[in-house]
Amino acid sequence: MALALILSEWYGPAHAGGAGAEGGTGAQSDHERGSGRSSTPPQIKYQKEPLSRDVLARTSFAPVVKKVAPSVVTIYSTKNIKNSMRNSPLFDDPFFRRFFGFGEGGDDEEEPVPQPRGGRRGRGGDGGGGGRGGSRGGGRMFQEQSLGSGVIISSDGYILSNNHVVEGADEVKVSLGEGRADLVAKVVGTDPPTDISVLKVDAKDLTPVTMTDSANLQVGDTVLALGNPFGVGQTVTMGIVSAVGRGGFGIVDYEDFIQTDASINPGNSGGALVDVEGRLVGVNTAIVSGTGGNMGIGFAVPANMARSVMDRIIKDGRVVRGFLGVGIQQVTPELAQMFNLPNQSGALVGEVRPKTPAAQAGIEAGDVITEFDGKKVNDSRHLRLMVSQTLPGTKVKLKLIREDKDKKKFVEVPLAVTLGELPTEQLAMRGERGGRDNTPARSEVLDGLGVTDLDNGTRNQYKVPDEIRGALVTEVSPDSAAFEAGLRPGDVIVEINRQRVRDADSAIEISKRIKNNRVLLRVWSKGATRFVVVEPEKNSK
Repeated sequence: MALALILSEWYGPAHAGGAGAEGGTGAQSDHERGSGRSSTPPQIKYQKEPLSRDVLARTSFAPVVKKVAPSVVTIYSTKNIKNSMRNSPLFDDPFFRRFFGFGEGGDDEEEPVPQPRGGRRGRGGDGGGGGRGGSRGGGRMFQEQSLGSGVIISSDGYILSNNHVVEGADEVKVSLGEGRADLVAKVVGTDPPTDISVLKVDAKDLTPVTMTDSANLQVGDTVLALGNPFGVGQTVTMGIVSAVGRGGFGIVDYEDFIQTDASINPGNSGGALVDVEGRLVGVNTAIVSGTGGNMGIGFAVPANMARSVMDRIIKDGRVVRGFLGVGIQQVTPELAQMFNLPNQSGALVGEVRPKTPAAQAGIEAGDVITEFDGKKVNDSRHLRLMVSQTLPGTKVKLKLIREDKDKKKFVEVPLAVTLGELPTEQLAMRGERGGRDNTPARSEVLDGLGVTDLDNGTRNQYKVPDEIRGALVTEVSPDSAAFEAGLRPGDVIVEINRQRVRDADSAIEISKRIKNNRVLLRVWSKGATRFVVVEPEKNSK
């Protein structure tokens, strides 16, 4: 992004000479007196003394900035990238091959090392770099530079920043400012699920920031953001806490952002968000913008989360998270009505994975987890955060809402569970859809939905695990209620209105007995199981 600086100059009125055409005697003419000019300078009120401490305390953040500024650093990361230019059809033309320093022969020809055309790009941007050399096979090596910020958290050189500031970097340098030489930084560890990184420089007697409990932040609190936006130099902006506990944006896996209107721009990533006493409450991370610049919506990782991640990286070399072993989802208004829940708080269990802490504790699909370790569960994202921030091996108490054995009412059930360790492997994604010729059965109630039996062929085609039983969805009409509810070919209907589905025939039989307007499905999709509410009449309207 190009950054233009416009300088505005002020030009005063033009004169013609000094005291007058005749040289003048210093006396004022009537014209001079009428124009307001005078040989006697005006009496101006002027105070040389700085603002008093009382006034500064009430109106200025200068003391806070002086306290925090030495703790905020600029981070430059460099990545070596090989750009294979020969893949472009442009280089089929011998003229362009000669122009860019490539030979005229085929791919087996040894090519000269191209010379750089222009200097390296400076540090004042989000990235980029110039060519510094080449390699055989039509590739050139480029150095891409990225700019970010960081926060010193210990006098012996530990620095907090964002993962995306240093991700994939071949070299990371830290600028302490104040005319001090740049230092090469070691990446101690990164945690992409929270976008936090920990760096270490070989230095002593640095000025660390003071951290505080970010849970004490309230909406409306004044905060300051410090960093190096666009490479212009250390910059301070002010705003308020617009919201806390923001998430669901898909920026990272674990989102619990502080939202602020303090200006956060490219280059601020990894910088400090501090309160009015200069204590670190967050690490600036992301913005919502249609232009690439600040639009008053910025996000910071809370200091509590950043500190927890940092401690585990430094101590264990990696971030270890608690694991429950359930697939959970939000309680929507439709699901709350189907489950006869008093409100939408809590996390609905769509799946309990076998041989996990949840299975061993007796948690069941359809349970709604309302309390974790004595704390209320607001929603599924909140539960994921709480579980992830609890160490494996910790025994916690849960409160659930569960349908009783007679399926007539929901009751509160207390349980205790010992958390495991979150596995590092990812769930298998659904494969590409093939062209198997299955004739789907039609559901009379779930109009527009075609289902068939699961067999070895369909399981391989849609990557359905052996333990999943149900009716495979083979087609969904785009104008159907099932499509609107999110069902797609490759999904497996496991339950209909809390009744087990064995195959396509049982799905049809159960659907024929449905008398109400809403249908509650439990569906396996893309490696996870969730509940879905289908409303045929709503769609027909």
